[in-house]
Amino acid sequence: MDFGIGFLSNNVMLPILDFFYGIVPSYGLAIVALTLVIRFALFPLNAGSIRNMRRMKITQPLMKKRQEEIQKLYKDDPAKQQEEVSKLFKEFGNPLAGCLPVLLQMPVLFALFATLRGSPFSDINYSVNLQIFPREQLELIQPQAFVTKPQNIYIADGVHAPVAALLPAGNRLVVGEKTKVEFQTVEGKPLSKFIAEYPETEIAPKWQITKGEERVQIQEDGTIVALEPGEVTLQGTLPGLAANRGFLFIDALGRVGAFDEDGAIHWDIVGMIIAFGVSLYINQLLSGQSGGDAAPQQAAINKFTPVLFSGMFLFFPLPAGVLMYMLIANIFQTVQTFILMREPLPENIQKMMEQQEKETKSSSGETREALPFERRSKKKASS
Repeated sequence: MDFGIGFLSNNVMLPILDFFYGIVPSYGLAIVALTLVIRFALFPLNAGSIRNMRRMKITQPLMKKRQEEIQKLYKDDPAKQQEEVSKLFKEFGNPLAGCLPVLLQMPVLFALFATLRGSPFSDINYSVNLQIFPREQLELIQPQAFVTKPQNIYIADGVHAPVAALLPAGNRLVVGEKTKVEFQTVEGKPLSKFIAEYPETEIAPKWQITKGEERVQIQEDGTIVALEPGEVTLQGTLPGLAANRGFLFIDALGRVGAFDEDGAIHWDIVGMIIAFGVSLYINQLLSGQSGGDAAPQQAAINKFTPVLFSGMFLFFPLPAGVLMYMLIANIFQTVQTFILMREPLPENIQKMMEQQEKETKSSSGETREALPFERRSKKKASS
């Protein structure tokens, strides 16, 4: 049994998606609701990571100074040095502590991503590999059924089931032999009978030969005729139920790419890519990653990261529904960062920083620059 990404997608994401679609029959709104539910559920984990990042950003200079002092003081005693560094981490916090919340939430986010890339928002492809032999080798072939990995397919709104492509006689044929690729649920129910229960649904598999086109002939109903010996790869496609449905300014949730082959520009997708880049930049600004005390080279990299990361989607396109999810999730992350960056610092950290600022001010007349939107302590504000 699969307890990974597929399990989370089928047993967590899809039920939530169906629930919201049952309330408001719009797959666009269902994506928005699903994204917000998952983001609110992961809020504590993400908040821990943001708080740790903020704390490390603020205490890094003092922590580095203390670490250097420990290394000099106990340079001939590695055990004592390690003990003092451990105490230092307990006092300031471990820089790696913020990584654990990120790692814990990754499977959930991957499952959400996989859900929005599948049915009903996108067409689902099945790959079928064939081996064709000369007729004189017929007696060497032992028939054995070939089945692809099942994939979740929406047959009607709120109705879906795992469906696999099946070759009952196997994927090893001889020249002149005919066989047929069938689609059926994991319970063995033919897809054609399943679809017949929902007359308003029009789902017709489409076939194309991606390798060895001269070796086989395939008909619209999935019937294959072997022509020449060799290896062949077929691709069967089941259309996504909501792939061509729009939402707000988005023309089609399943559309992939900002440009068509004829050069036409899809401004809805371009707009989402630009908005994603802007939200990413604002998030970096709020978290203090766009400049500040960073080295000039690192600061320049941080500033260009939103441009590079968002521009990547022009050349490695994603379905419009996935882009919408990423934009909503990033806006949520930006709002969360804004709120958490205004939280008062832990008392011990605040006292350390006030002491450091007094020392810095007395020696150079300068004080530490606050992170964007960072709330100053009441004591400092009144002084």
